[in-house]
Parts: sequence; structure tokens; C-alpha cells
Amino acid sequence: MSTAPDTPTPVAPVQRETARSVDLTRFAWLSIAAAVATIALKSAAWAMTGSVGLLSDAAESTVNLVAAVVALIALRVAAQPATDKYLYGRAKAEYFSAAVEGAMIFVAAAVILVTAVERFIHPQPLENVGVGLLISVVASLINGGVAFVLLRAGRRYRSITLKADGHHLLTDVWTSVGVLVGVGLVVLTGWDRLDAIVAFAVGVNIIITGTRLVSESVAGLLDQVLPEEDNAILVEILRRRSEVQDDQDRVDFHGLQTRGAGQQKFMNVHVLVPDEWTVKHGHDYIEELEAELIAALPGLTVATHLEPISDPASYADIPSASIPIRPATAQPDS
Repeated sequence: MSTAPDTPTPVAPVQRETARSVDLTRFAWLSIAAAVATIALKSAAWAMTGSVGLLSDAAESTVNLVAAVVALIALRVAAQPATDKYLYGRAKAEYFSAAVEGAMIFVAAAVILVTAVERFIHPQPLENVGVGLLISVVASLINGGVAFVLLRAGRRYRSITLKADGHHLLTDVWTSVGVLVGVGLVVLTGWDRLDAIVAFAVGVNIIITGTRLVSESVAGLLDQVLPEEDNAILVEILRRRSEVQDDQDRVDFHGLQTRGAGQQKFMNVHVLVPDEWTVKHGHDYIEELEAELIAALPGLTVATHLEPISDPASYADIPSASIPIRPATAQPDS
């Protein structure tokens, strides 16, 4: 004759931190300031030299400004708390920002490619190259510093908007380096068409960047799974909890699914507990589990489904796609 297990010690309520997001708009303002400064510097360099390569560099900075303004709007929307209309918040607004930035990059690339081809057909000599290159170097240093800040903040806060903006600025830096080398070679070799070739290469590179940004934003909108390192943390906790129990008090898990939305992380999992547990016992166990998961992965929202471990119906609703918790999880004998 079996007796109901002792009721576990009540646990403190789990603090849900996923309903609010960190305000990241200060980084967008930094990006806007950098874009305005570099547009002015690069436009001056182009006006002084007549280099189509430097013109393409200035055009990309114009895209940076538009993208930074879009990013500011997206970050403001994403930072707003959940409402009766948007119960899960609006974190996915960041993915629209990345998509818009990718589209703007394609427009800039098209303009650069057309200009480069025209200049290749009708080459022109460059003027005041020394001063123009110096101005462009200053602009590149500004972009490089801001890119470093944005990428670090993007990784820390899991913001696709900041990461997209940071990668774009970093690409702009490398673009500027290529342009500077190309313009320098034009001066050394006297081959004016090399300037157009460099500009064309810049356009191709920008297209590659835009394709990557659009791909990443689409993946986010389609609820792509969390990164492998995050999933590994969750799997380790669930695996450990399913292995420390004895046969009479064993708990198991299946149907683990995860997704990300901007700064927010979500997971859902089925929790299989002994048939004899009371609702109170199962609830306290889940509260304890969720507290551990959130402590290990801050910003996580956990959804659990409680099921009796010996009921065959508990194994009939496993999602068709889920993250394996162990190489093989067999249904226990009744």
C-alpha cells in the first residue's frame, strides 16, 4: 500500500522578468550621430577628390543613417511592456528593423554598382587625394569605434538590431579600407579605372551584407530556435533533474522547444511526474524548476505542461520537432 509523497517545501514565486526589455535607444542615438559625422566627412572627401570609390563609401554611410533611424524606432517599440493587445510584448519589432536595413543596403549597392560601371567607361583623374584620404580615415575610425560598442551591446542584450547595425558599420570600415587602398593604388599606378573597380567591389560586398541581414531577420520572425549554447544549458538542467530521482519518485521531461524574440527567450517543455503526486506537489516542483531555469538563463519565459509519467497519453502529444534531452527517452513501464 503506497502513501502519497511528502509535500515539498513551498518555494518563493518565480520573478518573471521577460515582460520588460532594456531600453537600448541610447545606442541608436550613438549610431545616428556617427552616421551624420561620417556622411559629412566622406562627402567632403569625395568632393575634394572626385573619387567614385569615396562616393560609394559616402553612399553606404547614408544608408547607415537611415538604418540607425529605423533602429531607433524599432528599439523604442521593442522596449514597450506587454499590453492587452500585445500580450507577449513587441520584441519582434527589432527584426523588422534588420529587414529594412537589409533592403536599404540593396538600394545603396545598386546605386554604387551603376555609378562604378559609368565611371569605368568614362574614367576621370583624381584630385587632392592626400587630404581626401585623411578625412576618410577619420570617418573610418569613428565607425570602427561605434561598431565595437554596438556589437558588444548587441551580444550582451541579445539585440538583433544592435548586432545588425554594428555589423553594418564594421562592414563599412572594411569597405573604407578597401576604398583607401584602391584610391592609393590609383595614385601610384596612374590607372584611373581602378577607382571604378574598387567601387564595384564595394557594391558587391554590400549586397552580401544585406543578404545576411535579411536572412537573419526572417529567421527571427519565423521563431528560430535559441542558440546551441542556450539550449545546452536548459538540457543539462532537465537531464540532471531526471537522473537524480529514484524509481518511485522519478521525474522525466520531453517535448523541449525554444525560440527567441529580440532580447526575450522562450521555452516550453512537458514535465512527467509520478501518478501519485498531488496538484500542489506538481505545482511546487514546477515552480522550483522554473526558478532554476530562469536563474541559469536570465530573460527566459518558461511554459510547462504537467503530465502523469505512467499514462500512455502523456507520450502521444510530443511535438513533431523538439530538442532531445537524452539520446533516447523511453516510456517507463506502467
